[in-house]
Amino acid sequence: MIIRTTIKATLFAAVCLLTGCLGRPHLDRQTFLFAPPPSAPKGAPGSRVLGIRTLQVAAPFESREFLYRTGDYSYEHDPYAEFMVPPADGLISPVCSWIRAAGVFREVEEPGSALKPDTLVEIHVSELYGDFRPATNATAVLAMRFDFFEAPHGIPGKAILQREYSREIPLKARTAAALVDGWNQGLAQILDSAMLDFGRSDENTSKP
Repeated sequence: MIIRTTIKATLFAAVCLLTGCLGRPHLDRQTFLFAPPPSAPKGAPGSRVLGIRTLQVAAPFESREFLYRTGDYSYEHDPYAEFMVPPADGLISPVCSWIRAAGVFREVEEPGSALKPDTLVEIHVSELYGDFRPATNATAVLAMRFDFFEAPHGIPGKAILQREYSREIPLKARTAAALVDGWNQGLAQILDSAMLDFGRSDENTSKP
């Protein structure tokens, strides 16, 4: 009887080790959305109508579950923290709202809008994770590329601006909520830089 009980206990412990129930306490799942801080108007609204042609997230970072960097070449997903929708879908609305509020464009349209834009942008997110490597300061990592094009007939033409931006925002705590705050700050900073750069490039493009 004692031997049978010992075997059962050993098997239970092995199963727990394989499934991770001994390595992490039970937690409630947390769900988040992107919400960058409001933008400040840059001046009089421009005359262009911007359309978001595509917004894509690189394959390693497109999952709803948060991704943490744990070593130089190792990452792990957090089963207890996730985006409400896939990050590519969750970024569209806040990015459009932020750019619209910045006043650089007369209007900003999301994909599928009936309003025909005269300027298009393709956005690619190449990095989106929390850097939680041991013995380092935790940071929210976000990298994005913006490709703006003239589109007088709704088709991308001459390039206005093609540039990559990245931010590493120090976190106040090693938590999912702090990570989201960091991503939102990084997103606002990247969008601010992209709008300033677009304004300068557009001026140069418009010169005879």
